[in-house]
Amino acid sequence: MARGMSRHPHFLPIVIALCGMATFSLMDGVMKAASTAIGPYGAMFWRTLISVVLMFPLWQRRRRREGTSGLPEWPILKLHLLRSSVAGCMATLFFYGIVRTPLAEGIALSFLAPLIALFLAAVLLGERIGSRAIGGSVLALGGVAVIAAGKFGGAYHVEAIKGLVAILVSAVLYAWNLVLQRRQAQVAGPEEIAFFQSLIICALLSVGAIWLAPWPTPLQWGELVAAAILGTSSLMLMGWAYARAEAQVLVPLEYTAFIWAALVGWVAFAEPVTLRTLAGVVLIVAGCLVATRRAAQAHPA
Repeated sequence: MARGMSRHPHFLPIVIALCGMATFSLMDGVMKAASTAIGPYGAMFWRTLISVVLMFPLWQRRRRREGTSGLPEWPILKLHLLRSSVAGCMATLFFYGIVRTPLAEGIALSFLAPLIALFLAAVLLGERIGSRAIGGSVLALGGVAVIAAGKFGGAYHVEAIKGLVAILVSAVLYAWNLVLQRRQAQVAGPEEIAFFQSLIICALLSVGAIWLAPWPTPLQWGELVAAAILGTSSLMLMGWAYARAEAQVLVPLEYTAFIWAALVGWVAFAEPVTLRTLAGVVLIVAGCLVATRRAAQAHPA
């Protein structure tokens, strides 16, 4: 069976993308703690600054290995600027939201993005979206709805409503980010993507850092360093995967992040994992399998 799975034309990119999603979900949990302490703006600024320091030597090593010098060509740099701007707004809004709502709810709302991204991929990348890819995404979205149904029925105070709105706007930006991720991965290496995204977001946030980014405590520095390592690792893993498989193959796998978010929320923030959650997870995994199987049939080895 393992041998059969390894012959799947997108087996390795799928595995790497799953690892990237798990790493990203862990980063979300760490960033929720940091954002609660120093605010989402400050947490994003310091995390990206640390990421720049971590990624610069890796980017330099790759440049020396490839024999290149200087900045990327303008079309590639323009793509870095565009995706980094979108990702920076997306992430700041998302962390603003999860400070005001449980992590699991935030992830559930963000899962509107992969479904939007499937259609954006068709429009912006010229990819043909198969009926099973759409059906699998809808099935996975149904799993999110099952999980979320037990969470969104109560009364919310103003801050919680603001958090939900921020996450919904972030989800739209996330869909655009997913499509740009595919384009970016086709023209730049994982180290370059991670370095320039961190550098550009940090530069954009530095405008307001003196007012909105208080100096972290030693404990908060530890959280921010951990978030930076997890975030850059996820960027590199996802960049590698998206360079080797189409968006419609990998986008449905975004739904598996809820599994990790539920675990992180349970362990770190005492959010319970219910039978409803487990039922939703089954639908999420089933939807991913349906969508990726169709993609494999469309692109035989």
